[in-house]
Amino acid sequence: MQYDKSFHKPPSTVHFLGNLLTFRASAGDTDGIFSVAECLSAPGAGAPMHHQKDSEAFLVMEGEVEFVLNGDVRRCGKGDFLYVRPGDVHAFRNAGPTVSRIIIINLPAGPHEDFFRAVGDPVASETETFPEIAPPDMQKLLATAEQFSIHILPPETAAQQ
Repeated sequence: MQYDKSFHKPPSTVHFLGNLLTFRASAGDTDGIFSVAECLSAPGAGAPMHHQKDSEAFLVMEGEVEFVLNGDVRRCGKGDFLYVRPGDVHAFRNAGPTVSRIIIINLPAGPHEDFFRAVGDPVASETETFPEIAPPDMQKLLATAEQFSIHILPPETAAQQ
């Protein structure tokens, strides 16, 4: 069996709201089956409360990460794993004083990767230096998320989860 995929292509990285996402395996690498991203989050950064139609898994590699899953709050450390089913309401944030590192797997590939590429700022591949965080254009962010079937909850709704 011969593969036309490269084992050693340089990954691309984007910065989004205090997170550096390096796409280790993208939709094109896996025939759309799954994607793998390495996410470095600055202290306090993460992802707002949201839900989507794809499955998502998180593996904490470094740091302390607080996850919210359907209203259940868990503080996780190195080696901890979280699986998010389609439709589960969830969020995460770096709860520690240092940069956290998590591996994020999405099944199928596509929606999350495409969303982050659409709203994130490209940075040097595999960079670990966080650029200035500019205030997000919330209307653009919410509209773009909806295009990829990612539903970001308003703060008042998220607080009830």
